[in-house]
Order: sequence, then structure tokens, then C-alpha cells
Amino acid sequence: MGTRRRSARARPLALPLSVLLLFAFSSGVAAAAQGIERIKDDPVGKLKVYVYELPPKYNKNIVAKDSRCLSHMFATEIFMHRFLLSSAIRTSNPDEADWFYTPVYTTCDLTPWGHPLTTKSPRMMRSAIKFISKYWPYWNRTEGADHFFVVPHDFAACFYFQEAKAIERGILPVLRRATLVQTFGQKNHACLKDGSITVPPYTPAHKIRAHLVPPETPRSIFVYFRGLFYDTSNDPEGGYYARGARASVWENFKNNPMFDISTDHPQTYYEDMQRAVFCLCPLGWAPWSPRLVEAVVFGCIPVIIADDIVLPFSDAIPWEEIAVFVAEDDVPQLDTILTSIPTEVILRKQAMLGEPSMKQTMLFPQPAEPGDGFHQVMNALARKLPHGRDVFLKPGQKVLNWTEGTREDLKPW
Repeated sequence: MGTRRRSARARPLALPLSVLLLFAFSSGVAAAAQGIERIKDDPVGKLKVYVYELPPKYNKNIVAKDSRCLSHMFATEIFMHRFLLSSAIRTSNPDEADWFYTPVYTTCDLTPWGHPLTTKSPRMMRSAIKFISKYWPYWNRTEGADHFFVVPHDFAACFYFQEAKAIERGILPVLRRATLVQTFGQKNHACLKDGSITVPPYTPAHKIRAHLVPPETPRSIFVYFRGLFYDTSNDPEGGYYARGARASVWENFKNNPMFDISTDHPQTYYEDMQRAVFCLCPLGWAPWSPRLVEAVVFGCIPVIIADDIVLPFSDAIPWEEIAVFVAEDDVPQLDTILTSIPTEVILRKQAMLGEPSMKQTMLFPQPAEPGDGFHQVMNALARKLPHGRDVFLKPGQKVLNWTEGTREDLKPW
């Protein structure tokens, strides 16, 4: 089914002023204060990270070849490396390290269309791990159980953008003992490893901050969304993309005046989000998208449509207090669900979203800032300490099978 378009102009909506304006009333502020205590943890002094020095073919040379990967939604792997190189958490003495980090940019080798070459990613990761296991003793003593890797692919260490293929490949076998820092998170899924740290996708902080509007700007749009409803190029029959949730949004609400939805992407996109009460955050090929980051930063209540999603920094961010969750099967009732939310609940969520520390957790600014996404990752690693006895292997003990994997993934890189 072809993609349909509507006008991208934000339409004013005749809703009660109490719903459309942001207010910071006492109960909302109190709830916000309770919800951000863990966000403000300072990881400095709680852990030490050793950064392996790899040949530049694994990282710097790839960026030099194609700078597009500095701005796409997988760029966390690059900026996490840069953050750690200058962080007080870094140690130059591996014997005192709590965690080891391998800076390998598996999403930076791009096609002409800007998509990561997922066929190469597993081979590249295996090659990097072989390198550190050869030249340092630390991988071999734990087979990666005290190592973490940033894998920001659609389906993380399954290294593929379509779910069925990702599940078929599974998590790269040599990463099965490591901690994964990944954007993908879905409960009871083959591509989510126990103990993974789920992070937001990368969105350039400077770009977002350049579009901030005055906080008193009225929220004159009730529901806002810009993006694909049908991915006809990758899903011609229209039955697989977003598990039909986006198609359902379009078919049910394309003519509803409360819904400002379109495939167009206007220049006022960021400003429009700041004029909306609710911003739809439906799944696409994976459960997450940058819209979640944008909604939180712009104070637009995220409407999360992605069954069983594991949200970024869920052990610190009070998602139930700042977002609305709608089951994929309930999309046809979306209008009723949203208009039934009491005004005081909307205002409380808006007050919490208005907290600067809440917005800070979703961003990876350059340079790093207190409480940002980098620090939340470090906080999550610190909360995993101390390592248990099962982390360290007995002499001669092996757990991982280096010959396991698909024929393609076992080729040299």
C-alpha cells in the first residue's frame, strides 16, 4: 500500500486551556523530585574503566572515511569512546579496572544510503575481540564477563535491522558473557541479553537545543507524529513493518482533527513537538526510535506503542510517571485512551518532563555534562559492582565457542 501524505502544518486544537498549557503545580514538582533522585547519582569514584587501544582500523579510520556516522542514531558507540578517553572514570592501569571497554565502531561502515553494513558488523566485532584476547590477559580470565560493548544496532548484538533475520542470527556468541550497552530492549527477546544496559538512540544535543521555544508557548496540538506508516521499500505487502501499529494509526486517525499526523517532515518539526501535548512513539522495525528522546527533551508526553519494550535507563527514569503506554492492539482506541486521561495526570507528567535533569539523561552532548547519558551508562555499570565470583574462570576453563555462528559471520574481517 502506498504512503499517503497530509499537510505538515500544525493545526490549533480547541481543547481546555488547562490541558494545553504547561503548569508546575506542587504535587507535580514533588513527584518529579522523588523520580529524579537516582538520575543525579555521580559515578565518579565508584568505578574504573580501562579503554583498550585498538588499531585505528576498528574506529578512527572508519569515521575518517565516512563522517555521516557522527550524526546518525547509532553514533553512541563513537561518542562513548570519546567520553571515556577524557573521563575521570578512565584508568591507565588495567589491574585496577572494574570494567574493560573495547572501542569498535560496528555501525560506522555505511552503505551509500547511510545504513550500517550489518553483514560486516559481527566479523568486525569478532576480529576486535580476538585482538584484545591476544595482546592482553584480561579477556581470557573472564571471557568478557567484566567487559562491556556498545552495540547500537536496531537489534543490538544480533546485528540486523529486520527482526526475523536478527532472531535467526542471535546474539554474537563471543559476546554472551559481556555486558551490552544497546538501544534495543524488548522483554523475553532473543536479542536482549540479561544484564544489558538499554540507552537512548543518539540525537545531536546541539541540534535539539537550537530549536527550543519559550517554555510558556501554548501546547495547541493534541497528538503529534511525523514518520513512516508503511515502509513500502522493505515491506511491500505492508504486514510486517511496525507489526501493523503505524498503519493502524494512519487508517484510524488520518481524518481525526485531534491528530496532527503525516509522513512529511517539516522544518518546524522540533518546534511543533514543543506545541504538542502528546507525541506518538510507535515501534518501527525495532521497538525504539529517536522520537522518544525528542519527546522527553521537548516536554511532549511520549505515547509509547511498543509491546514489552525495555526503556532506556529504566532503573533510574520513572517512565510510568512521564509517559503513556498503549498496547499495539489498542491503537484503534487511541483517541478514547488519550482524551480519558485526567487533566491532573497530564499536568503531573508535564511537570516531571520539565525537570532539566530528566531531559539531560536522554542526551549524549559533546563535551559531556553532569547527569547526561554517558553518566547514566556509568551509573548503571557501577550498580553492577562488585563482580560475583562466577565472573572469573578457573585456569584452563572455557565457556564460549569461537566456532559458533553463521558461515558468513565467521569469515575474516
